[in-house]
Amino acid sequence: MSGNAAPIIIKRKKVVGGDGHHGGAWKVAYADFVTAMMAFFLLMWLLNATTEKQRKGIADYFSPTIAVNRVSGGGASTFGGDSVFTEESLAQNGTGASANKPTAHQQARGAMTGLEDTQQAESSTDPMSDIADILLGTGGDAMEATDTMRHIATRLTDEGLVVEIFDLEGAPLFKPNSDVPRPILREISALIARVFSLTENDVAVAGHTRARALVVANNPVWDLSSSRAQAFREMLSQDGLAESRVQRITGHADRQPVVSNTMDVRNNRIEVTLLRSDLNDPN
Repeated sequence: MSGNAAPIIIKRKKVVGGDGHHGGAWKVAYADFVTAMMAFFLLMWLLNATTEKQRKGIADYFSPTIAVNRVSGGGASTFGGDSVFTEESLAQNGTGASANKPTAHQQARGAMTGLEDTQQAESSTDPMSDIADILLGTGGDAMEATDTMRHIATRLTDEGLVVEIFDLEGAPLFKPNSDVPRPILREISALIARVFSLTENDVAVAGHTRARALVVANNPVWDLSSSRAQAFREMLSQDGLAESRVQRITGHADRQPVVSNTMDVRNNRIEVTLLRSDLNDPN
């Protein structure tokens, strides 16, 4: 009997888990593919929506060799300027803003090179700039009180140094509708005559007035602007400015306002121009 016994066969099965979903590696690969496609389409959109200068700024931002780009510019909104390195988003390091007292719309932006550097150097040696600094008290000791200097603004032009003396709300230079100066204007006249005595350049005086609310047949602003210019010329002469240096006196009425509202008191002003020597009339 023992010789006829059937042999015993043992089968061993290898059990492998995860047969239901065959692993998750494909999900990772698909996610990488979708991310790459998003980056690709974003790149295509950027290339189409930006200018060459803007693309240069974006490239500088992601460049590992440029820690901080000194050239600033651009605007506050998305793609509103030429560079992502704007003065609104970066700490200011003093680069740019070459004017001595720049206003918000006159400030230089970014580093200056080449011709701009040359122009800045020339302006810094302009004797007219030195006179303006002395007048405003930035080149030495302040010569007048702050209340007086509130009425004065200067600017350099091709013709020379223009000194604007203007009315302020509640602080006019002349008595109403007349050419009779107030004490504040006499102080300013003495100041200008003292500073202009440092040069021998000729002087031009121009009167300006604000517009009137009513239209009349004989507009008095013409005579008023001329008489105020003449009155200020007389004050300069009394304060020591030689009469021979006054080249011209003009009245412009309300035709050259400095603010958009032609009836604003800021348009009531006297402009005294220290003429450049090469523009003086030799005769």
